[in-house]
Amino acid sequence: MTNEANDIFKQARQGSVAAIIQVLNEKLADSGVRTRAIFADGILQLLCEGVTLEQLDQTPLVERIRQILEEIAPRNIRRVNINSRIVREQQLLWLEEISRDPVKQVLWSEEILLKKPNLLKQWSDDWSDRSAAQAKSDVTKASVVKPRLSKHREQSQFRRGVIGGAIVSCLLLAGGWVFHNRFGTSTATNLQAETTKPTSAQSNTASQTKSSTAPINNSRAADAFAEAVRLAESTSQASQSAKSSAEWLSLAAQWQKASDLMATVPSTDNRYKTAQDRVVTYRKNSEVSLEAARRNQNTAAPETSPTSTEPL
Repeated sequence: MTNEANDIFKQARQGSVAAIIQVLNEKLADSGVRTRAIFADGILQLLCEGVTLEQLDQTPLVERIRQILEEIAPRNIRRVNINSRIVREQQLLWLEEISRDPVKQVLWSEEILLKKPNLLKQWSDDWSDRSAAQAKSDVTKASVVKPRLSKHREQSQFRRGVIGGAIVSCLLLAGGWVFHNRFGTSTATNLQAETTKPTSAQSNTASQTKSSTAPINNSRAADAFAEAVRLAESTSQASQSAKSSAEWLSLAAQWQKASDLMATVPSTDNRYKTAQDRVVTYRKNSEVSLEAARRNQNTAAPETSPTSTEPL
């Protein structure tokens, strides 16, 4: 599970919206808040849902989401618009619904600007990811050769890792010292000005969210039905062996993604009626998986699989 969590975190850092949702849901599971997201027009549109108003208290929830996203530091994502509302049984194109009538659809909405990650740190993370991938590839290749060659390659890789780590550490220390002395004061002032920028009025928020709604790509909509079915089938198979809270959270995110994909099938498609029925089915499967994750976390005991679903 540790390797799987690391892989998901790396995908989130690369800018995968599905991975970002999974990381957010896992870290916010203790608060009972569940998230959904769409990336449109350079803005990550985020929807937070909870059962009670206390779970959706704006100030602490926005700050916690900011900390999680800045820890992830997703590529090419700096603007995030956070919306909140009480959880609903049926949800189709939630961003379109919010844009059409924001006053009735959300409790509150706030746009935040993520702090730009340090370039040296980002370079170091990329280098570490590439080194880890290369090391994994070397180990896989080494497993099919003679033991002596395998041992030699592992020792060589270890030496390269130690030398590379020492070089990166020195570069980070030197770069951080130079950056702090030359740009530290002005950067801190700019960041403080950005984070203390007042929230826009409700009318401005409505216009921003409306302008950020991106038209659904026709080619993607054409394949959405088939993609959603494939995703639902693989998720249904995975649910038969799920036990831990993290596994159920991952399944919940996959069911929700399948529901969102199915919801993009246009009304002109002859499978539209079937797609609408499966939107509701996949959504309910997501809720069942989320509830299993909560029970597993509360009891700290292996969860048996809930009633299986047919992702037809």
